Amino acid sequence: MKGIITACCAGILVAGCSSGNIIPPRAEQPPPRQTYSTAGLERVMGKDADQLERLFGRPIADVTEGYGRKLQFGSAICVLDAYLYPPDGGHGQPTVRYIDTRQRDGSPIDRASCVAALTHSKGRR
Repeated sequence: MKGIITACCAGILVAGCSSGNIIPPRAEQPPPRQTYSTAGLERVMGKDADQLERLFGRPIADVTEGYGRKLQFGSAICVLDAYLYPPDGGHGQPTVRYIDTRQRDGSPIDRASCVAALTHSKGRR
């Protein structure tokens, strides 16, 4: 019995050394952190909900979860999601801390370009 186990182990070791089409796993690197510039976003960042509505008009969606609130604005060109949070400590008027933008088909679009397109579509400059 001991001989059979030894023979099986030897067979497994030899099979592992074959030069077949085995591709060793790649060392996975975490994706680089994407940083976002706020250049061109001065009209939106730090603004409250009333200021956003004056700039873009009525939002097409208004979702509140916990302390956060998402206002969504759209035009024929793009969709903008503005995420508002209260100041640190949870007290005070929530303001825009982050925005996400995309074209109507889901493709990426520059955030500042979407802000400009939404502002222009509402007749505001």
